[in-house]
Amino acid sequence: MNEGDDIVKLPIDGVLDLHTFKPSDACDIIDEYIRECRKKGIRRVRIIHGKGTGALREMVHRHLENNTTVAGFSLAMPEEGGWGATIATLRAPGSHE
Repeated sequence: MNEGDDIVKLPIDGVLDLHTFKPSDACDIIDEYIRECRKKGIRRVRIIHGKGTGALREMVHRHLENNTTVAGFSLAMPEEGGWGATIATLRAPGSHE
């Protein structure tokens, strides 16, 4: 760990808010969060990326497309953040990845 790096403990509850992280860290954070959710049996994850310019949303979607543990994803329903959040459905541990 480098000086100045902070370890952030996130609750593993199926909701990941990327607002508090640097965009350059988002992909690693998403992968680790998904890994922990699958360990806990959580198969639906809401990733909050915000609306903004859409750049972070596009990056999240590209990353989820390449993650073999993700069965599918879509924008959230309006009551869950609409186009400011993405819902990812995870494959069960041990399923074909």
